[in-house]
Formats: sequence, structure tokens, C-alpha cells
Amino acid sequence: MNPAHRRKLSLVVVICAGVALAAFLALRAFQENLLYFYSPSQVTAGQAPAGRDFRIGGLVERGSVQRDGQTLAVSFVLTDTLNRVTVRYDGILPDLFREGQGIVANGRMAGSVFEAAQVLAKHDENYMPPEVARSLEEAGVKMPHYGPAEAQ
Repeated sequence: MNPAHRRKLSLVVVICAGVALAAFLALRAFQENLLYFYSPSQVTAGQAPAGRDFRIGGLVERGSVQRDGQTLAVSFVLTDTLNRVTVRYDGILPDLFREGQGIVANGRMAGSVFEAAQVLAKHDENYMPPEVARSLEEAGVKMPHYGPAEAQ
């Protein structure tokens, strides 16, 4: 093999290695940024990832909301009617947040408590996040169907 062919082959190998490394790094970054959804039953069963962010959804249990009078900290119990998970959040809750309502929270477990970084409430009276509705139906809770937008 002459030196010109050797240089071309080396260049092709370097380019292929660079593309493979870039693809690996992009896929790894994408995987780390995925937020999987878990119900309170799945969390209590230990199916949620430890030390990693994920989403949890369910109904805010009536009478469980406790606010700190000095800070924005709030804690509440999230349930799928079968199991319960205590959620702690330090921030301003959405205006539509209330007891008995379906919510989705992003965050991670800290022992047996879910530390939420973000709390999302339904945006109107006729909507429940599909993940929450699905997990509640799987738990045996009869959920009303709100129309074509919910048929996903």
C-alpha cells in the first residue's frame, strides 16, 4: 500500500471513530435527560430509579397538604388509591393545584420522600394528564372520559 492510500485510510478511520464517539455521546445525553413516569404503586414497589430524576403522578390526597408558614415549602401525599407517596416541594405551586386533583411532579426520591423540582397541575376542569388517568385506571379507579382529546 502506498503512502497516499495509507493516509486516506487513516482519515476514513479517524472520521468513522469521531462519528461513532459523537453518536455515543448524543445517545448518552439523551438517555440521561429522559424522565420516565411512575405511579405511587410503582414507586413504593421499588420500580422507580434510585438517584435519578423521574416523574410521578396521581391524586393529591385530601387533607394531606401541609404548608410551611415561613417559606414556600409544602408537602402532600400523592396516591393512586392503592399506595401513597409523600411529596415535598419548595416553590410556588400552580394556581390550579388543590386536594383531590391529578398532578404530575418531576424530581427524585430522597429516602421515602419524593423531592419535587417541579409540580404540574391540570390546566382546566376537563383534563387529567394521560399518565395519571392511566395509572389510576390500572389501580381500579373508575375515571370519567373527557372526550376525544383523552382517547390517546
